[in-house]
This record gives sequence, structure tokens and C-alpha cells, in this order.
Amino acid sequence: MKVNEKIALDHGLKKEEYKKICEMLKRVPNITELGIFSAMWNEHCSYKSSRKHLKKLHTTGKRVIQGPGENAGVIDIDDEDAIVFKIESHNHPSFIEPYQGAATGVGGIMRDVFTMGARPIANLNSIHFGSPQNKKTKNLLRGVVKGIGGYGNCIGVPTIGGQTSFDDSYNGNILVNAMTLGLVNKNKIFYSKAAGIDKPVIYVGSKTGRDGIHGASMASAIFDDKIEEKKPTVQVGDPFTEKLLLEACLELMTDNSIIAIQDMGAAGLTSSSVEMASKGKLGIKLDLTKVPCREENMTPYEIMLSESQERMLIVLESGKEKHAKKIFDKWNLDFSVIGKTTNTKKIELIFNNEKVAEIPIDLLAESAPVYDRKWKKTKIPQNIKFSRDQFKTLNLIDCLKKILNSPNIADKQWIWDQYDHTVMGDTIQKPGGDSGVVRVHGTNKAIAASVDSSASYCFSHPLTGGKQVVCESWRNLISVGANPIAITNCLNFGNPEKEKNMGEFVECVEGISEAAKYLDFPVVSGNVSFYNETKDKGIKPTPAIGGVGLIKDYKNMISMDFKSENNIVLVIGKTEGHLEQSVFAKEILDEKKGPPPEVNLFNEKNIGLTLLKLVKEGLIESAHDVSLGGILVAISKMCLKGNKGVKFDKIKSLINKFEFYFGEDQGRYIIEISQNNEKKITTILKENSVHFDKIGIITKKDIIINSEPILTVDDLRDCNKTWLKEYMAS
Repeated sequence: MKVNEKIALDHGLKKEEYKKICEMLKRVPNITELGIFSAMWNEHCSYKSSRKHLKKLHTTGKRVIQGPGENAGVIDIDDEDAIVFKIESHNHPSFIEPYQGAATGVGGIMRDVFTMGARPIANLNSIHFGSPQNKKTKNLLRGVVKGIGGYGNCIGVPTIGGQTSFDDSYNGNILVNAMTLGLVNKNKIFYSKAAGIDKPVIYVGSKTGRDGIHGASMASAIFDDKIEEKKPTVQVGDPFTEKLLLEACLELMTDNSIIAIQDMGAAGLTSSSVEMASKGKLGIKLDLTKVPCREENMTPYEIMLSESQERMLIVLESGKEKHAKKIFDKWNLDFSVIGKTTNTKKIELIFNNEKVAEIPIDLLAESAPVYDRKWKKTKIPQNIKFSRDQFKTLNLIDCLKKILNSPNIADKQWIWDQYDHTVMGDTIQKPGGDSGVVRVHGTNKAIAASVDSSASYCFSHPLTGGKQVVCESWRNLISVGANPIAITNCLNFGNPEKEKNMGEFVECVEGISEAAKYLDFPVVSGNVSFYNETKDKGIKPTPAIGGVGLIKDYKNMISMDFKSENNIVLVIGKTEGHLEQSVFAKEILDEKKGPPPEVNLFNEKNIGLTLLKLVKEGLIESAHDVSLGGILVAISKMCLKGNKGVKFDKIKSLINKFEFYFGEDQGRYIIEISQNNEKKITTILKENSVHFDKIGIITKKDIIINSEPILTVDDLRDCNKTWLKEYMAS
């Protein structure tokens, strides 16, 4: 096929990009070369709109072994152990074909982890859907949840936590972000940098088909009315093959056979070969005739751009081919020597003994476009002055019931019941808490992980929202007694060519970096997903933060369920009664304007570290951070988890009861303590300048306010546990 500008535009390239390609090559590329350029230069692979700003992220720390730039980040957790982790998006594929889109998202992120030599030990996810009233939402939710469970359950990795939200900004673009943690010996980490000349390049795993061609390009495009036509660009996953691939790769990794290894994810064989050669400053020569194909008459273009799943590319030490082939034969996987490394610094493709492509590696990697896009700063919205009249007719308990039954607060057990969260036998805190926790097998150490995002706060004021979501992750780890170590981020935004959207991205990144640096909570890996937009309507900015922390002795882990009657309940941190952008403002007052709550990084760090001191001394019975819904929602969830009630003390505050109970001020926790330890704990809090309020004491079942038993924990359960089940059943 003769290439022209129209074909280049159809591949997602801009006019000026196509012109630049022709100038750099000093000729018109052929169709295979054009396909390779379109894959490597799209937003999904090149980060051309975000690269400039991602460099500002705080990425270093005492425990960071590998930061951004590899398949996943790596952190030190002592005793020669390390955790490899990353979060990635599979948004566009999941909207087009929810089951396979979500399933292959899980498969892809697990390959990113085990390609570095780590055995996956936990999965998490952050999934966001349109309004429950939208006609597509229910089927999309059902398909995505089945896809996540179908893949993770089959491969035998527990799903230990996650987040689900509903908002009409996702009506045309749902978000499916998948996160995986793996355990590795820190002296046996594998990287994707090729080294050496004439080293064999090996293809392993499944055969190549036509599924997923242009998947990366589709992920870098806006949706329109022809969305159904994009279904062939969604990959098809096979978790059983991935399990075989995992075991075969880890077996080969026990010796010194592998020089470099890279999974074939977005852009398939193209990105894996180019990235390995680019990092090693080498060339690579591939004979595409030797690529195992499952469909007849596949062209070089199709072979290079296929995103068929469960495949890896390996650079082996010379002479190790027979040894490696024996392992992959044992696991019944394809193994083929398809090329070699060269000193040409080019990618050269042979097919049927003819050279079908030749491109300098630098043109695909270092010379990929980098855009300094225009962006608009978001001014912090004006505060809303709520009048007394707005609260006069409200009943506190009716408000609580409505909020507990609202889509973003209602219990999500219907979702995580479909995930296997105990396989491997090391899960010690299941979904539904502040963080999932898994024990490091055979040790007393445990790893805590959570995923958080806050689109409403980020939409209102991106800089504050970016800081807040990092702090939320920090608090969720501290709430289970873990020392926060590092984060991974999945940055989901609209069209970066629009100044407002680009501004949201820039300021969220700035906020994330500021909080990460102050809290010593560095970003070690991540992913950017732009163009989450359909028919000119984009999503709210949704940076998802995956946090990881260490519990040195799992016996010191904290959970959120109330433990014993007559124990004291404290709120740690100052309550100012911030209602703007709160669940209460939206659900009860129908008010969506106003600024997000202020984030004070000094208080976040001081309060969090003080709480960890109390945990270390064994002084805390249960803990839960105060987030969406405020104090009353947080306490209600602790009551539900522990099947206990609370007798509330009279509020000693200048603000009204709705502001006190439903305000979403940041930096706060609810803790349960025994009466015997009250004096010791309050002394420590005062010594560390940490504000606290005594809320009340734990009861058998009743919720008591002003000496009146107003409802029971069973009433709370009826409100909170039914919405999602009934919604999916109706």
C-alpha cells in the first residue's frame, strides 16, 4: 500500500508529525513503518503531552530501588525482599468491550510485575462508572467486575482492595485502572535494557493473532458514534496461558540466562522491541517469518501491531537458547528465536527473506514529539455561605440514612464478593477496609495497599485535589498500622489539546508531587490516560493513587471494626465543618459548587506519624480515616464492621451539628481506645500538638444521640448494604 498523508491521519498521526517522519527518514515510510511510528508516537506510548510535566514528580526516597521508567516501580521492604508494583489504565477497551477490556487490563499489569522477576501477590482496582440512571452503566459495571474477577481468580492472585465510584462525567468514558503488587528478592530484579551484540531475541508465550491491532492508538483517541467499530482493537485474554507464562518466566529467571525482558503490552512487538533496544542504545533485527502466528497470511504490519495477550520478548545470553526452550516447552508455550541485537541502532524487519522496514531507533524513541501544550490555571472557587434556613428542616438521622444509601457511599460487597481475595493464603485484611493487607509469605511482615481518587475535589481545584488524593492514600495505610513507603499513579484526564483539561493535568501533577515530597511518599511508577472524552464531553480529572506500606509485624495490624463495649471513640484532627464538595452538600443540599477542603501537609504528616506511634505502643483498638461523608459516615462504617453501636457525647463545637458530623475536613481519623489508656493517649496527642475530640463510647448495638436510642446497627446495615445489590438485581 502506498502511504500518503490521509493514511497517516487515519493512523492517529498529526499532519506535522507525518511531515517530520518523512523529513527524518528522508523518504516516505512504507505501511509497516508508518504503523510502527503511529504506535510509538501515540499518546499512550510516547507520553508526548505529559512527559514535560511528569519530570516534576517527586520520585526518590530511601526505600526506592527503581523509580519511573521501567515496567514497574520497586521498593525495599527489608531482609533482601522488595515489592514491585504499578497501576495502569484500560479505560477505552473496557468501555467498548467491558469483560475483555477489564480482564486484559488485569493480565497486562500482572505481566508488568512478573517481567521484573516478581511473583504477583495482590491485585487492586479503581473503577469508575457513569450515573446509575444511565442506561449503559449497569451492563458496563457487570462486565467489568466479571472481567476483573475472571482473570485474577483464574490466575490465582488475590484481589485485596479497590475503589468504585459513580458520576455522570463517566457516562461516555468509564475508567478501569488495575494495580498489581509482586514480591521479589532485591538482588534478582530483571530490567528491560538490552545489552550486548548478536544476542538472541526470543519470542515466548501465546501465538500472535489479529486481535488488538491499533489498541494503543485507540487508547489515544476520542470516542464518537462509531465506537462499535473499534471492538476488534480490544484484546482477548487467556488467564490460564498467563499462569503458564508466569511460571515459565520465573523458572527461567532462577539462573543468569536473561539479559533483558519486556512484556508485549500496548503496541505489542513494536514497543517491546523498540524500548529494549532504545534503553540499551542498540539495534535489533527481527525475522517476522519466525513469529508464531495463529492466523493465516498475517502481514508484517499486523504482526508488529498486534496486541495479542500473554506474550513476552526476551534477550538471552548466547548459548542459552536450548536451556530456555526446554523450560517453555515444559509449560506448553511457544518459543521462537526471532532475531538478534545489533550495533546498527536501527530496528530492521525481515519477512520472507526481504527487508520490509528499517528505522533508526532514536527516531521512534528520543525523537518522538514532546508537546508543551497551553494550559489554564483553575482559580479556587469561592466559599458557599450556607444559610441556617437550609438546615432548619433537616433531620440528622434521615440525612445519615440517605447518605449511607447513596451510590458512592453504599457498601460495595456485591463487587468484591466476585473476586477471590484469599487465594495464596496470605491475605490478612480483605476488601472493605481502609487498605488490603497481605502477609509476606513465611515471615511476620505484611504489605498494605490501597487505591484512592477524588474526582470532585480535583475538578473543583486540581492543585488541592492532587494533594488530597495522595494524603488520602497516606491515611488509608496509616489506618491499618502500616508505614507508608511509596505510590504509583494512574492519571486519567480528558483531551489534553483543550487548555482547561491540560491545566487540570498540570495542576494535579503539581499537587501530587508537592504532597509526595512533603510526606516522603515518592511516586515510583504510573501511567497517563488522556482523551477520555466522548462527543466533546470529557471526564472529571481522576488521578488514581495506589499506595503501598509496610507493617513490620502483622500482629500489630489495625482494622476498622469497633471491638469492645465501653471503649472510647476519639476524632483525631481538627473539625472545621467544611461542607463544599462533600457528599452531604451533593446528596442533601443539591449543591455541587464551592472549593474542596483545605489540605495542610504539616498536619497530615504530624497526625499520621503520631498515630503510628500509638499503634507501635499497642494503644489503638481500631482506626478509620475520615473521608467521604465525614465523621458520622466513618463511625457508621466502623459500627457496621464491628456490629456495635455508639453513644455520642454532646458536641462541644461552635459549628452546627450537620457541619460537625458531615464536614469533610482533611487529616482526621476515628480511633477506638480502652478507658485504661485514655490518659496516656491524650498525653501523647497533646505532646505532639495533635487536636482531638472525644465523640463518645461504644455500645452493644444502639446509636445514641442526646441520650435517645435513635437507631441500631441493624438499621445502619439496612441503609448501607442494600443499594448496590438491589440496583444490579433490578
